[in-house]
Amino acid sequence: MRRLDIHLRDGDAYEMVIRVVKAAEPVDYIVVPLERQNRRLISVFVRDGTGQTLMDNIQSCLEREKDWRVALFAIEATAPQIEETAPKRASTRGQKALREEIYTGVAKGTKLDGDYLLFVVLSTIVAGIGLNSDGVAAVIGAMVIAPLLGPILGFALGVALGDRELLGRAGLTLTAGIALCLGTSLALSFALPINLESRELLSRAEVRLDGVALAMAAGGAAALSTARGVGSALVGVMVAAALLPPAASVGLFAGDGRWPLAGRAGLLLLLNIASLILAALIVFRFKGIRPRTWIEQKDASRAMAINAGLSVVFLVLCAALILILDLGERVSFG
Repeated sequence: MRRLDIHLRDGDAYEMVIRVVKAAEPVDYIVVPLERQNRRLISVFVRDGTGQTLMDNIQSCLEREKDWRVALFAIEATAPQIEETAPKRASTRGQKALREEIYTGVAKGTKLDGDYLLFVVLSTIVAGIGLNSDGVAAVIGAMVIAPLLGPILGFALGVALGDRELLGRAGLTLTAGIALCLGTSLALSFALPINLESRELLSRAEVRLDGVALAMAAGGAAALSTARGVGSALVGVMVAAALLPPAASVGLFAGDGRWPLAGRAGLLLLLNIASLILAALIVFRFKGIRPRTWIEQKDASRAMAINAGLSVVFLVLCAALILILDLGERVSFG
């Protein structure tokens, strides 16, 4: 259940908002006059599944008005307990978090600051040492602290909403994170003798189709948990598993002059990035996460079609390259 607090001026807009609120058949609502002259506060309690439609309708009523704000709160519990019933007109497919909640949460993870960069450096050092020493625990620990989930979700959500600002910010943050990871692991390779007997390290140079399935599952799970408003650290680990070890391996192999292995790890990294974004795009579309107005929806649909199409083409090309590489290895060993 959600609570929407609507702060607005008295007048025609207030009357329209009240009609919209009543039409939404909320659990309850109250109207409070404020100390400021000609101001009202409408507090509305809505069930899960109906909040997004009400939020959109309220914004449509107030988009030409000034000096208004809608605050959104998640209600953990009420007394007496309110039985949740299926909404008559559900606007989303099982989506519990509202678009505005999703956007705010995802946007925080796309911030490029010193903490983000420091986490990337530290996680890369831990991952590089773990990969080189064949230490599974260290690699897992690096994936726990790697902050790569936010930029991936931000990029996918920016495409889904047609939000160029979010798209650009997430793309910049993701690019900076991957570049810093590559640079850190490259520098680390000069301090560590590369251990080519490490299974953890060499496995990141094995480009196989099951890696695509892993990345797709991680991207889909990340988008699904975000759409349902359920944050999970394990989802972030899944996404980092598809990005951090391959990126760290590229730097380690390149620093040691193992260019074929570095190329394979780089291909795996690019393949995983495309898979993560494509899966997140699909889930966001299936969950009905899209802009409010039809003009914005049209732009977002075009952006999503272009990005999804490019991702699919890239995945097909990579899959073909994987099959060619596997066939070449079988012939050489045969």
